[in-house]
Amino acid sequence: MPTPESAAFLAKKPTVPPTFEGVDFDDNKRLKQAQDAVVREQWVQVMMGRLVREELSKCYYREGVNHLEKCGPLREKYLQMFKDHRVRGYLFEQQNYIEGKK
Repeated sequence: MPTPESAAFLAKKPTVPPTFEGVDFDDNKRLKQAQDAVVREQWVQVMMGRLVREELSKCYYREGVNHLEKCGPLREKYLQMFKDHRVRGYLFEQQNYIEGKK
């Protein structure tokens, strides 16, 4: 059974998707929410990478000399995540947003 979310948690939960699509740049409150959502999503991806790295280190320790065979898929997943999942901030996405393009 999932834990019910508290009122304080729900107050901080973002109400906009992690993109600048449909955000009015003159509305400072919605713009700040979109910026926070973008950075929050990037941090979630970084933490997912951290979990994969921890599992990879456990696999290396557990498998010993056979780690090249046994931990290959996990290693490939981590290298892919390491390349793509970084905290880049929101400025690039905000300044280069083209209305109507994804």
